[in-house]
Formats: sequence, structure tokens, C-alpha cells
Amino acid sequence: MSFLRPSDEPSVAIRQLARWLDADDPAPLLIETSGSTGRPKGVVLSRDAVVASAESSARRLQASGRWLLALPSSYVAGVQVIVRSLLAGHDPLVVDGLGIARAAADHRTDTPLFLSLVPTQLHRLLGDPDQLPALTRLHTVLVGGGGLDARLRRRAEDTGVRVVVTYGSSETAGGCVYDGRPLDGVEVTVDDTDRVRIGGPTLFSHYDGDPQLTAQCLVDGWFLTSDTGRLDETGRLQVTGRIDDVVISGGVKVAVPAVAERLREHPLVVDAEVLGVPDPEWGQRVVAVVVGTVADPDLRDWVGLVHPRSWAPRQFVRVEALPRLGNGKVDQQALRAAL
Repeated sequence: MSFLRPSDEPSVAIRQLARWLDADDPAPLLIETSGSTGRPKGVVLSRDAVVASAESSARRLQASGRWLLALPSSYVAGVQVIVRSLLAGHDPLVVDGLGIARAAADHRTDTPLFLSLVPTQLHRLLGDPDQLPALTRLHTVLVGGGGLDARLRRRAEDTGVRVVVTYGSSETAGGCVYDGRPLDGVEVTVDDTDRVRIGGPTLFSHYDGDPQLTAQCLVDGWFLTSDTGRLDETGRLQVTGRIDDVVISGGVKVAVPAVAERLREHPLVVDAEVLGVPDPEWGQRVVAVVVGTVADPDLRDWVGLVHPRSWAPRQFVRVEALPRLGNGKVDQQALRAAL
């Protein structure tokens, strides 16, 4: 089966997706993602699913217009930025680094201007006086790719930035829940294990070459996510964690059990545990609690030898021993309380 793989070169991806939207019978998109375990997955999305997401986004925001592209164009979030802009009749404006002001200067009409970011990008933009005026003039800034620290959101809104926090994945054609509320047509439930399940027209069709994983994750029209959550008294979704112990830091998924295992393999490390703690810049900061005296840079290099460098902990805390429960397992709550 043929697929369209969006290019990681923005100008190429924009041309690809423009042709794809205009085609009579286009091949589905293939979005490659490492997933929560680091094992590569190919998520297959139909044009109907991608367009349904883009159109529902415009209805929720009560506006459509031109988008600034500050995310990788081969990832689903970047694809959606391009598609939303093209459907509104505008090529997106490609952002160089975080030069929002420079890119926005090329937009000289009254058409609303939008932006999609991960929390780390928002944190850095708010700290840059050269970019802040352009940020405040945007219609909406979508923030996804990990939990947004409440302090960072308040800081953005206090400066006049309209922020909407999105939740979703490649399997849902990007963000499908805005500020806890599903987009039109999207259904969200939480099962008796607290696993978040999503249904509706934005779902992917299957994982390329992996029918077993497809059968595990697509059940009776529902996508079984790897997230835990709850619905509050108003029906708003609150994501509480990850079933598979993944921390999202700066938009990067970090499998913390794998990082901890790697640290424990170091000959000078007696014991180690890794977890994520709330951070205003990174969303979650990857912290390693280590029994041992190895220097931080050496441990980061050690992790980077077998895992993506972005998985290396940003902070190391040395202790004499890890707190443990009666069954011998590490007392995660005690660690979090200490941090």
C-alpha cells in the first residue's frame, strides 16, 4: 500500500499536503512516531480524519485563518498546522527557530493568525521581549505535546496571550480535546482502569505492518490511549498520568523505566530511579535519583549511548538509599514528596 510521508522540510511538506488535499483519491498519510516505548510505529491517517480534525478545530476556535509553522512538518502537529492553514486558503508562514515576530511580519492582512507550540517553546517565547509583542497579537496559541504547567499558562494569559491546551496524538490526527473538552464529533471516556479512550471521525485506521498492535489499540471503534485520566463533574477531561510510565518533557516522550534501567547498568551506580516532576519550562522535568557518585555529564553520556540524548535526565539527585515499600518496590510517592 502506498502512503504519503510528510517531509521534514517545511516547504516540501506544504507542497505535498496541498496536492494531497486537492487529490481525487489520495493515499493515506503515514506519520512515523516512536510512541511511548521507543519502538517505531507507523500511524496511518485518512484524509477524512485529518480534515475532520482541522475543521473541528476551526469551529471550536470560532475562526480560521493563517498559521505559523513552528513545529516539525513531519509530525502530526506540524501536519495539522499546514492543513488548517491550507483549508483556510493560506500557505502557512514558516518560523525560523522561534522567530515568531519575523514570520508574523510577513502577514499583512486582517486575517486571524494562529500558532501551535509545545510548552517549552511557549516558556522561551514569554521570556523573549523581542517576540512577546507578536505573540500577544495572535488569535490563539494552541499548546500541546505534554501537560502545560498552570503557572506558565497564567503567565501567558496575564501578558495577553490566548492559550488553548490541546490533548491528542498521532492516532487521533493531533489534538482532539481542547481545554478538556472534546472537539465536535469526538468522544472521550475513561474506563474502569482510568484509561482514556477516544472515538470519533479523527481516528487513525491502523498501524502500518502491525495488525496485532492495531487490534490492541483499536477496539470496537475506540482508541485505547496509554494515558490515565478522569472526567470532572462538568465532564471535562483531566489527564492524570501515563499507563506506560512515560514522561513528556519539552514535547519529547521519555520512557523513564528504560532510562532508570540504563543508569543502573553503570558500574559505579548502586541504584537509581527516574521520574518526571512538574516544570514551568519543560512541562515535566526528567529527574534521576541516584545512589552513587558518578558525575552528571558522565551519566548523561551513558544514557545517550543507547537511548536518544533527549532522554538523559536534566537533574540528578544523590541519596544514600532509595525509599522502598514493604514489597521491595521503590516508594514513588516518597520520592516525589522529597523532590
